[in-house]
Amino acid sequence: MKLMLTATLGAAFLFAAASLSPVAAAGKDVFEAKGCGGCHYTEGPAREKTIDDQLAKKGPELWYAGSKFQKDWLGKWLADPKPIRPMKFNSLTEENPGDHPKLAAGDAAPVADFLMSLTSAEVVAGEVKPKNNPKGRLIFSKNMPCSGCHQYAGRKNEIAGGRSGPSLAEAGVRLNPDWILAYLRKPKLFKPVKMMPVFVGLLSDKDMLNVARYVAAFKPKKKK
Repeated sequence: MKLMLTATLGAAFLFAAASLSPVAAAGKDVFEAKGCGGCHYTEGPAREKTIDDQLAKKGPELWYAGSKFQKDWLGKWLADPKPIRPMKFNSLTEENPGDHPKLAAGDAAPVADFLMSLTSAEVVAGEVKPKNNPKGRLIFSKNMPCSGCHQYAGRKNEIAGGRSGPSLAEAGVRLNPDWILAYLRKPKLFKPVKMMPVFVGLLSDKDMLNVARYVAAFKPKKKK
């Protein structure tokens, strides 16, 4: 029974080393050689089912990285990482030291390919089109409000919002819009242990869609 369940989960959450492209396979080798697995889970479904599971790692789960991130952003970030969270991972009191290791340019691209091969069937492509819509903005900044925990770019390009969660100021170039919606719909599927509120039952699916479209439109504003 346990073997059958494992096989079923493996089919639902697509992680198959045998199907990796040569470049992604090389990236997997780099990922393992650099010890990245010491901080991140790359096999799903979610491993962080208890507080101890979460505290055992220094970074977020990556088993659905290919469904969560945009490839162009991921490759650039691996070569020159900048803090995404104002606060240290798993902390509300310590500042993020910004000490994530950099990868050489020749390593960043294949590692990005490897991480983009890790996907979740729960993220449906083409559901979310980014749009700075009033309904999404109202929910994000007033009704819930998401802005109490997440930074975002204000109207004058200033960084506003809270610091306890990851910054969303450049979510439009970092995150896959469809993943934002999938995460709002089934947050415990991706991260069973979490500080972020669960909005299922509080927001309608249409509300979640509007929030996802709004957040997916967050992009760095061009400097004059």
